[in-house]
Amino acid sequence: MKLLRPLALLALVVSDLHCLSWFINVSESQGPGTILQSFFFNCSSHTPTLKLLHVQPPTTFFNPPSLTRWQGIYVGKVTLSSSAWLDALTVNHYELQLRFTCGNYVMEGLLFVDVQRDSGRIQCAGRFTSPAGEIIQVPETVTPGARLYTLLLPGQGAQMSITSAQDPPYFPGPFSINGQGWLQAPSQGLKGQAQKVFQLQILVTFGQGRSCRGMLTVKVLPAPSSQVSFLQQAQNITIPENLVPGSKVVQVQARGFDVRYEILSPVPCRLFSIGRVDGVVRTTAPLELAQAPDAAVTRLQVKAFERLRPWASAELDLWVDVQSVNRWPPRCLPALLVTQIPETTPVGTVLNTFTCTDPDSPGSTLDYQLLFHSPAGAASLCLRDRVLEVNATLDCDAPGACFQHAASILVLDSGQPLMTTEVPVLVMVTPVNEFSPACVPRTFRVREDAGPHTLLGSVVGKDTDYPHDSIEYSTSGGSATFAVDRLSGEVHLLGPLDYELQKLYRLTVLLTDHSQDQDPTCHRSGSCTITIEVEDVNDHAPECEPPFQELTIHTHLGRSMEVTKVSCRVPQEPQRLAFSYSIVGGNSQSRFSLQGAVLVHNDLVLGPPWPEQPHTYELLIRVADAGPSTPHLSTTATVIVHLVPWRASTVATSTHRAPVPSMMTPLLVTDTEAFWQPEPWFVVVLTVTSALLLLALSWLLRRLLRGLAQVLQTPSKPTQALLLNSIQGTEGSVDGFIEAPTMETPQAPSSVVSLQHFDGRAQDSRTGRDYLFNTHTGARRWL
Repeated sequence: MKLLRPLALLALVVSDLHCLSWFINVSESQGPGTILQSFFFNCSSHTPTLKLLHVQPPTTFFNPPSLTRWQGIYVGKVTLSSSAWLDALTVNHYELQLRFTCGNYVMEGLLFVDVQRDSGRIQCAGRFTSPAGEIIQVPETVTPGARLYTLLLPGQGAQMSITSAQDPPYFPGPFSINGQGWLQAPSQGLKGQAQKVFQLQILVTFGQGRSCRGMLTVKVLPAPSSQVSFLQQAQNITIPENLVPGSKVVQVQARGFDVRYEILSPVPCRLFSIGRVDGVVRTTAPLELAQAPDAAVTRLQVKAFERLRPWASAELDLWVDVQSVNRWPPRCLPALLVTQIPETTPVGTVLNTFTCTDPDSPGSTLDYQLLFHSPAGAASLCLRDRVLEVNATLDCDAPGACFQHAASILVLDSGQPLMTTEVPVLVMVTPVNEFSPACVPRTFRVREDAGPHTLLGSVVGKDTDYPHDSIEYSTSGGSATFAVDRLSGEVHLLGPLDYELQKLYRLTVLLTDHSQDQDPTCHRSGSCTITIEVEDVNDHAPECEPPFQELTIHTHLGRSMEVTKVSCRVPQEPQRLAFSYSIVGGNSQSRFSLQGAVLVHNDLVLGPPWPEQPHTYELLIRVADAGPSTPHLSTTATVIVHLVPWRASTVATSTHRAPVPSMMTPLLVTDTEAFWQPEPWFVVVLTVTSALLLLALSWLLRRLLRGLAQVLQTPSKPTQALLLNSIQGTEGSVDGFIEAPTMETPQAPSSVVSLQHFDGRAQDSRTGRDYLFNTHTGARRWL
């Protein structure tokens, strides 16, 4: 037989009770013995069992499941019984409850069997096609044109017609069948036709030349003496969609004797059935609105009638509303959003559009909400309907502003209970290098005598990109006089300055930012010009012309007179003209004074008696610059004044300025005080080094003295023998040696021998005599 569903392999790995479900479709043309479903079970330690607990709706169409062992596993099968006669128009859905047991492990599951129509098996249905036909009873009070009976159509396009004669006066009028298979009463009604029997031959044609015939007998009964009526009027019933087939919907009750119930409309009724005796309306198929949206509202027309008098009947309308049950939360694409955007992303840029659906109610409207997690309350993002957009400027130039935005999209459906889905959102904002660094032009002043590495000042660069002021500094053109620190922007002096050569420097400082963009190679640069002014320092002493003067003057008693004017200047700085003059030597008796640069002889000073003889004064005049520049340098000019006192014989007083002899060279004395102040670390290093040097020299001297003492205390035997032989006599020195009186001694004591250590022997080139000598002291002993 044909296997209707793929085999299912179940591995029993957990304990307790499990509930599984299987769905299969079976054609109504399948007959007894058809295998509906096969199961494979693994149970190695026990003997398993497979039981069919119950079938809904109850039927004998299914055999108890079989369980056989095959290649180490157990195979269970569910088959149709010998009485099976499937009819999709009668029942199109069955539920089978199965239980599998393996020792202490139990597994239960539902097998849903949906009966499908078979187009090749279309045939006339109903008892009217049987040889005896269908007999119906109707009261004579039936409404003209009312529906008396419903014939089941074998398929789409089937046509029904009444072929038997309906001639009056026996027939009050013709019965008719409409396109839905309804047998309708004559338009004249059946009033007065009680106890009559009308036999109707019905022909059903469908397909190509296919047809079937049947008989329908209509018995007209007199008007009933009692009335059948429902206890309730029209009802509206609301049920959830998750009711399983066979669940009770409602129970209707009618007054009457031995009442029976049936559903008049819709026919066939796919979703509901009614108990013929108890009037309980039950579900016959799953009410999944997602798969069957037409099941949302169903109008059931229920008829109640007496079993013995079917014409005594009443009808009731039931409206069944199937309410959607919210069992599944919305499903969204994407389920997770992680994106990265630059901080320059324009406002309104779409980051993503979320697509969410409700499995319980496809096409229903969902509600979207944006929840911020970090930073809390951020307004950088917004959600318009299902679209996530940039809502504000993403500025990374403030501390802590350029980080990741963590949020979530909360999606809510409209079902009961309310189900939600949360879509995590992570938006990482990356920095962009937007602004170029800049600095303010500055002016630095430095003395021309400043030494190398002198700090002139700092260039302060500004960059509003985050992290702020991540700047590297450099100079344009590679100046050899100044340098800028790469990180701090400090300007240092590298070489010497000379105010007289250059008073002003302009240095272009380049600024380059870094670490401010996602791309490490993206840099921006700027520049500014700094001005360095060199301050003049007095580094040249004045020079006097001439530096040496010799003058002869004749003085008058009680009168002062100008001797000479000292003329000095600074050749390197001709603009410097302010000098101070003072007499620092040779002005004995204070007879001379200075009035600016003019040397004046003053006889008004009370002092010793007036000299009667000529006198010479050698004056030393100190000339120092008196300007604001420091330090103040000076030079000394020498003026020799021959003072001749006035006599009566002297006719006139004259001043004689002796020129400087050509062979005399003027002497220019410049006194410059200089001192050296070492660094503290240098003093420490020098002290430690000197101490170590003294220790090394002491140790070396000690070793030398100890070695000499050992040599003097233990002379060698050959040396002692030479010394003993040498003390027999002495002679004077010959050729370059200092001769001394000698006398020969027969023997010298051993203590004398040990006083000298002779470590060499030689022969005198003049006398030919041998002698011993000491290489250290130069002493010798004649042999």
